[in-house]
Amino acid sequence: MMLALKLLLAFAVPLISALKFDIQAHPGQESASKERCIRNFVQKDQLVVVTATSSGSKGDGQVLNMHIKDAVGNDYHRPRDIVGENRYAFHSHADSAFDVCFENILNAQQAVMNPMRSVELDIDIGADAKDWSAIQAGEKLKPMEAELRRLSESAKEVTDEMDYLRSREVKLRDTNESTNERVKWFAFGTMGMLVALGVWQVVYLRAYFRSKHLI
Repeated sequence: MMLALKLLLAFAVPLISALKFDIQAHPGQESASKERCIRNFVQKDQLVVVTATSSGSKGDGQVLNMHIKDAVGNDYHRPRDIVGENRYAFHSHADSAFDVCFENILNAQQAVMNPMRSVELDIDIGADAKDWSAIQAGEKLKPMEAELRRLSESAKEVTDEMDYLRSREVKLRDTNESTNERVKWFAFGTMGMLVALGVWQVVYLRAYFRSKHLI
């Protein structure tokens, strides 16, 4: 009972926190090595909403570019020269990690003291990414019904995540057992070859010494 209550409270009070950081401007062309990336993991077909709020203004001598991509080569968004609040949504194409990358390029004609942009990044995934106010209004749900539906979807995501981790654990265990089996038979084969080589050497040397009438 206490465990169920704790889980309910955990779902009912979602942790909402944005990541804040400063990104220094660099002169020159765009370079992937100079990007600053934030990585997260997402399952296939999940809704992801990325909200980035940047300081500065257009024409201030800095160009802040953003790139949302995943580890398997999918590009979701690549906005250029972003300022203020920008929101981007996408559905993931695979079970994979995805990166939200920023690069600040200095293009001022005159010197700028300590050029940098402040960025506030918020990433919502799955049920947290949905606009529940719009869903409540569109489907004419009561506040409690909307909250229960959100909790239900959050619980389903947790269950799906546990099933995914369980399947990964099964695959890793099968791979480990297969590797151990191969190593075992390789060791037996190596030992058999060494024994056979030792026997052959003994037989060969005895035959050689007999031919020389040494034994």
